[in-house]
Formats: sequence, structure tokens, C-alpha cells
Amino acid sequence: MAHVENPFGQVMVALITPFTNDGEVDWPAVERHVDAVTSAGADGIVVTGTTGETSTLTDAEKLRLVEVAKSVAGNRAKVITGGGSNETAHAIELYKASEKAGADGIMIVTPYYNKPTQAGILTHFRMISDSTDLPVILYDIPGRTGVPIAYETILRLAKHPNVVAIKDAKGDFSQASRVLNQTDLLYFSGDDANVLPHLAIGASGLIGVTANIAAAPYRQIVDAVNVGDLASATAVHKKLEPLVRAIMTHVPGTIAAKYVLHGLGRINSPRVRLPLVGPEEWEASQIEDDLALVGDLPGLDLSNFRPDRNAAAGGALPKIAGTTR
Repeated sequence: MAHVENPFGQVMVALITPFTNDGEVDWPAVERHVDAVTSAGADGIVVTGTTGETSTLTDAEKLRLVEVAKSVAGNRAKVITGGGSNETAHAIELYKASEKAGADGIMIVTPYYNKPTQAGILTHFRMISDSTDLPVILYDIPGRTGVPIAYETILRLAKHPNVVAIKDAKGDFSQASRVLNQTDLLYFSGDDANVLPHLAIGASGLIGVTANIAAAPYRQIVDAVNVGDLASATAVHKKLEPLVRAIMTHVPGTIAAKYVLHGLGRINSPRVRLPLVGPEEWEASQIEDDLALVGDLPGLDLSNFRPDRNAAAGGALPKIAGTTR
């Protein structure tokens, strides 16, 4: 895969949102974490996405996350705002405000819970894309939204001048190949286990959860694929596999990523917001067993990992009154 010029970057981190023990956003930890992942090679930061616990963030928190990430990343990485809403009008309001806050792009998730038809999905994406001058990433994650973006809908959306990319968390490689063959969309892997396979068929990069912990190895994989060195990319992929399993298979990725980052001393608290809760004892054991299998990776020293299951237990409510709107 030749290097693909795009407005987002290639190694994009689906950023966690660090919280204090009582559930408030830990803003100094946000700044440190953005600096850490960009210093490790990430050239794109996706805030307020699934991994960032967008469903339990207030609008004010979402906009400040854009501002803080932009101020820390500077020219080192693009800042993309994710999440949105399953209400089209609210999503338009959020993305307009995010553009004013300094976002470099927006990632629009398929409307969740209300299970729209493909016509509804098409209209939702089109209306949001009409409302912004920013480049748009479509976010296809049917395991969470309940509905996929059909191939025919993707083809129609690809004709919109602001729709330039798609994040694939569906894992349908046949559809991915068809979209790559029949559109000019940039393709981003949204499934950590499939990053290298997606790159091998022409994807432009990744938006990864595990990259919160190991951005440098993903930088190595992408750089190797860019110069056609599949053997080197595969070697790093194999070393990463147990870490990806630790983060992505036992509990939701946000929970595992925070558990590991806290154990490495990179965030002050592993807490997540209710209804998410930290790993139970047996889940924490599975995460730790997989971590023990991780090979030597650049920028990652797991010998410093000190898990704290007591700190991770349970979930937290933010000290914020009112609704999340």
C-alpha cells in the first residue's frame, strides 16, 4: 500500500476519556494521555467515540475534549470528534459546535437503538454532512448500533463531497473490498484484530482501542505496509496479538484499556462511568494472563504493570446535574 494522503492520519487512537475516582473527567490526565499517544506515533486522535464513553459524556465535556486534544496535539495529530447522536438534529448541533471548537474532522456513527431503515441512515448521514465543512468518516459498527450500513448505502454516501472515509468495525472483508474497488473512500480498520488484514487489502489506516496502550507498534505496522514490507508488519502483528486479545475480548475495550493504562501508571484511575463497571476478578485474571504473553514491543514495558483490582471495581457517576444533552 502506497502512502495515502488523507485529512485524518493513518494511526488514529480511539481515545479513552480518563476519569477521577468519583467519575469526573480528569483533564490533566487527558492532556498527558493525548501527549503520550501522539509522541508514540499517532497522527490522529478520535475523541468522544465509543472508547471515549461518548454515551455518558455531556455535550460540554465533548466539546472541551476537542479543545483540549487540539491544544495538546497541535500540528502533530489531527483531532476528530466521534459519537454524535441517534437524533439527527442533536447530532448536527454537536458537530457544528465541534467544528467551532477546532475539530479537524467528524466521525458519524450509525444511529443506534431506534434501528432506522437504510433510507433513514442515508438521510441522517447526508443531513449531517450537509451541515459541516469538515471531512466526514462514516462509522459502521452494527454490533453496537443494531444496524449495518448496507453496501448500496455506502456507495450512495460516497458521492457526497464531504464524505471521504469509513471506519469498519463490521469485519466484512468482501464488502470492504467492494467499497475499496468502487469508491474513493479512505478505509479505516475499526477492529483491532483485523488491522493488518485491512491494510493488506488497501485500507488507509486504523482507529484503534489498543493504540491507547501501544501506538508505537501500530505506527511500525502502518509504516512497514506503506513501503511494502509485509513480513515486518506481520512480525509486529503477531507480537501485538495477545495485547489485542487482552483489551478486546474479555470486557468492553474501554474497561480493559483503562485497567491496563492504570496498571502501567499512565492514568490516575481506571474508573469508567456507569452502567460500565470495572472487570470482575476472573475477567481481570484473563486480561493479566494475556498480557503475560505479549512479546517485546516498542514503547511498551509491561514489566512495570501493577494491576489494582480494587481501584477498578465498580463504576462511577459523574458529579454533574441534569441530562447529558
